[in-house]
Amino acid sequence: MSTTVPSTPAAETAGRGARLQVESLGLQIGGATILKDVALDVAAGSLVGVIGPNGAGKTTLFNAVSGLVRPTAGRVLLDGHDITTASVPARARAGLGRTFQTSSLFPQLSVLENARLAAQVALGGSGSLLRFPRRTDAATELAIAKLEAVGLGHKLEAAAGDISHGDKRKLEIAVLLATEARIVLLDEPMAGVASGDVAGLVENIRDMQREKGCTVLMVEHHIDVLMGLVEKVAVMYFGSIIAYDTPQRIMDDPLVQSAYLGTAAA
Repeated sequence: MSTTVPSTPAAETAGRGARLQVESLGLQIGGATILKDVALDVAAGSLVGVIGPNGAGKTTLFNAVSGLVRPTAGRVLLDGHDITTASVPARARAGLGRTFQTSSLFPQLSVLENARLAAQVALGGSGSLLRFPRRTDAATELAIAKLEAVGLGHKLEAAAGDISHGDKRKLEIAVLLATEARIVLLDEPMAGVASGDVAGLVENIRDMQREKGCTVLMVEHHIDVLMGLVEKVAVMYFGSIIAYDTPQRIMDDPLVQSAYLGTAAA
């Protein structure tokens, strides 16, 4: 049976981030240790980066937090509520949102329709594709506001599959904003984004955290971009977090430097 997670109406949680705690999280699959004693405390309204070599467990950690995989040890807490065994929809209702390395949009639907579906659910409706967007309903108005916030107000009618990769990333952020998510997990938001679109996407992420009050946890391989954006950085290596500190202290940490050179102890 899934854990019962408090679900607060979007109107009451808008602009309020949530604290995310990961306690002694572990995951073993077929005898292999994927995550080991992962501990992380992300303050409400903060912006935290997660870095590490390929295969360090970053996306798996996001999968465990977002409910796509069930950890074999430890707990995940959202504002003090244990969501370790909660379903993905229950976590979404509690305010946990997530993007993926590859696009999870509906490519044949318009930009507006993608955002409107999220807004429709956030306002207490269903996620049905059968309800055609109307310019006058609350879900459509909310969706348009979030699309304008990320600079896509001029592409409402464009098919999501036809817009640029950078705009797809912006649309994914607009979808999260439309859900009024309180905690947002961004898995490599800059991946495949043209260099000219990076600055705008960085501003979207910064606005989401500072102006909308979201708690943001992001994995990103563009270290220079990440270090200039986040407040703290968690470093993963062989399924564990080996350092969690400010960007400058992380960059100066000998253990972190050796991990990236492949010589740190697991």
